[in-house]
Amino acid sequence: MSKISARLWSRRQLLKSSGVISAVGAAASLAPTAASAAATAKDGREILQRRGTDTNNLFTEIGVRPILNARGTFTIISGSRSLPEVKQAMYEASFYFVHLDEMMDGIGQELGKLTGAEWGIATTGCEAAIALATVACIAGTNIEQCQALPYIEKKKEVIIPLHSRNPYDFGIRMTGAELVEVGSEEELRSKISERTAMIYILSSPDVEKGPLGIPNICAIAKEKGIPVFVDAAAEEPLTPNIHIQHGASLVGYSGGKCMRGPQSSGMLIGEKDLCRAAYYQAAPHHCYGRAFKCSKEEAMGLLAAVRQWYKRDHDAEQKQWLSWLQHIEGRVKTLPSVTTEYLQPEDLSNRAPRLRIHWDATQLKITGSELAAKLDAGTPRILVDGGSGMRPDKMASSITIMPYMMGAGEERIVAEAIYEGLTKPGHYEDPVIPGGAPSQIDGKWAVTIHYLRGKGEQQFVLSQSGNKLTGKHQGELYQADLNGEVHATQVNLHSVMAVSGNSIPWTFKGAIQGNSISGTVHMGEYGEAKWEATRV
Repeated sequence: MSKISARLWSRRQLLKSSGVISAVGAAASLAPTAASAAATAKDGREILQRRGTDTNNLFTEIGVRPILNARGTFTIISGSRSLPEVKQAMYEASFYFVHLDEMMDGIGQELGKLTGAEWGIATTGCEAAIALATVACIAGTNIEQCQALPYIEKKKEVIIPLHSRNPYDFGIRMTGAELVEVGSEEELRSKISERTAMIYILSSPDVEKGPLGIPNICAIAKEKGIPVFVDAAAEEPLTPNIHIQHGASLVGYSGGKCMRGPQSSGMLIGEKDLCRAAYYQAAPHHCYGRAFKCSKEEAMGLLAAVRQWYKRDHDAEQKQWLSWLQHIEGRVKTLPSVTTEYLQPEDLSNRAPRLRIHWDATQLKITGSELAAKLDAGTPRILVDGGSGMRPDKMASSITIMPYMMGAGEERIVAEAIYEGLTKPGHYEDPVIPGGAPSQIDGKWAVTIHYLRGKGEQQFVLSQSGNKLTGKHQGELYQADLNGEVHATQVNLHSVMAVSGNSIPWTFKGAIQGNSISGTVHMGEYGEAKWEATRV
């Protein structure tokens, strides 16, 4: 058995043991009421106990179906499975009162030693690390400037290369700082000024070299005395740290991804004075970052995760994940039209192999999107890393398995569920396309979106050629190209609206009645809303 096999909890072991974790020695120092909150083993040790089962637990009690995670470390599905050592640390930390400043100084020194940085702090996620780093670079620990934020700022600008714009740079924008985009080295040099507080870079293999690569930006920033923050949220924290070696002042990580710490935790490492200034801006201090309160349980859980990171047998983990995928592959590869491929990680983020299973849905009678939905609706509920294929004309299908957050034994559950879905697909009909001549809806339309709270006023400008629609989607602040189809009185329209650092996908479905249209619009992670339109 590999080293990692001995540490990972299998599904069966969890059920047999009720998830027991040792918590040695805490009871002796506790008041009787606190000590009685924990179960006690025969030898007097306190233990944590898992009381729930896969089908009856604290989540099912509130109507929530837990997930077997074959998709990865996505926040929307609660990130990672925290390590036993993390649960242990959080449990033990809960029994003590400590002075948080003293605790963070102890953690800071320890994180520095572990990562090879000068210092570190625990944060409430990498997004909080971005925000706190920004404010630290703007105001440092100047108490008057801290208290005046965001209204009085001597340094207000954060430079960001165009290649680094992303949804998470909200962490900068929420502080009131102004983002200054640059697309070349010349533009970077010209836009650095006395107003520049920080340079932000999103790490990826593509930014390891070139004029706007991390090493060159750090060299230019050092000339000008400007701190550089590298967002390495999902990356493995290698030691020595590659970004600090390149000259970065600060590096931010998520604690709840590959390190398998508390999901709401993060780590900010780098120069000691900047790390300490970032903590100064956060709770328990009454500064701009007061909302980013990192509890003693989260902070000590994060520290436990970082400690374990440098003890874990990562090669053994990679081999084990591959063996799980090979088991799943072996279960389905003899089925008609099935082929498989392995997708290898390209960088330090989400570094695990993935298995993609391909098939012809005309032969197996189920598309990848239908199989993904079937797995999601099944028991246990299984989420995979995407499914492709759509009726009636896109029957080349696939699903992808990401083993990163699976547990030992779960590969067998996933393999059997996929096999059953491909061999007993059930019955699926092609979507019904309304007959009759398409309604003519070219021209301008005034559109009202009825959000969960509030309304939005937009406009469509449509051109029509038979069933095909193209045009412009004009929002209140942003705009996008539209395309879609109209069949009889049914319309489908799609657009992807570029917004600051992100995009909003819009899928409008509606019924036409003369000079009006009404229906539902789906906006990806932002949910659904009702909409109506009137011809202008």
